[in-house]
Amino acid sequence: MTWAKELQNNVTGTAGLREYRSLSPEEEKRLETVLHKYPMRATRYYLSLVNWEDYEKDPIYRLCVPTVLEEDSSGSLDTSGESTNTRLPGLQHKYRETVLVLTTHECAMYCRHCFRKRLVGLEEAGEKAADPKAAASYIRSHPEVSNVLLSGGDSFLLSNQSISEYLDLLTDIPHLDFIRFGTRIPVTFPMRITDDPELLSILRKYGRKKQIFIVTHFNHPREITEESIKAVRLLREAGLAVRNQTVLLRGVNDDPEILSDLFGRLTGIGVLPYYIFQCRPVTGVKSQFQVPIKEGFGIVEEARGRMNGQAKSFRFVMSHKSGKIEILGPSPEDGRMTFKYNQAKDREDLGRIFFLDLEEDRTWLD
Repeated sequence: MTWAKELQNNVTGTAGLREYRSLSPEEEKRLETVLHKYPMRATRYYLSLVNWEDYEKDPIYRLCVPTVLEEDSSGSLDTSGESTNTRLPGLQHKYRETVLVLTTHECAMYCRHCFRKRLVGLEEAGEKAADPKAAASYIRSHPEVSNVLLSGGDSFLLSNQSISEYLDLLTDIPHLDFIRFGTRIPVTFPMRITDDPELLSILRKYGRKKQIFIVTHFNHPREITEESIKAVRLLREAGLAVRNQTVLLRGVNDDPEILSDLFGRLTGIGVLPYYIFQCRPVTGVKSQFQVPIKEGFGIVEEARGRMNGQAKSFRFVMSHKSGKIEILGPSPEDGRMTFKYNQAKDREDLGRIFFLDLEEDRTWLD
């Protein structure tokens, strides 16, 4: 079967979920309500990683199977102000040097902690995916832009023809230093890479013209499997750099031992840690996945202390409406939490350090 046909076997609702576990009529009814608003899509491969004998406590299960906790309407569907940064349909320009392109609303798997729940998997999301030619024209007319992030949804769920079109347009823009693909495919559906030599050929071809980075998203050590390792190896053999962004998630990786194990294994397969993100207060996400900032910093720092130099090269940040804010920890003088703008929507904030006296349960900055 081709990878596209394999995706047709995904579990997308309670009927498929019943193949793996029992559901009471009441739970099934409530889950159907959740799925009407936030669709489910889980690959058979990823579901095979779940410990079904203890699924209620299983971190892999939490990442891929919906729960009635998603009925919680608190939080926001646009925590980083993406709507205010949109310049064209599907194109955002928040930071001077970077353009973000939403290439698709689809993913191989719909992660339950997704911060774009407002549009991922929804046909009538109200936000269109980008047009490749229009996106390239915008970037070409903005010489201050040095890099572009092709995201979504999952940019590797595009057809090979579409990926080739994007790369053909973008690699000819002289002021672009590099191109990034944001994808969780190596984690959730590695056969998209391992079983498709044409994709690797396309990436290798255009990688000779312009540096290409694959930014993926491993959250737990059990996601590092023989299949995902093979996918990473093939990407690296094609000349691509592979980096990782992890989200700190309650019940998944909010443990120093788990985080240090994850980052150690990632560096061991040639995937360099890039960021740990504070989980965003997204509607349907915050009530079950957010860890308070102070607690999160303690977890991250204890994990960092167990890592080697390569593994600990990441930054602990939050992607805020005003910019990418690094969480530096408590001030030695008065104990207030210290923050720094590593990226800023307002250029005057860039590099600015500030201090806040945070409550123990504070999970985000207003």
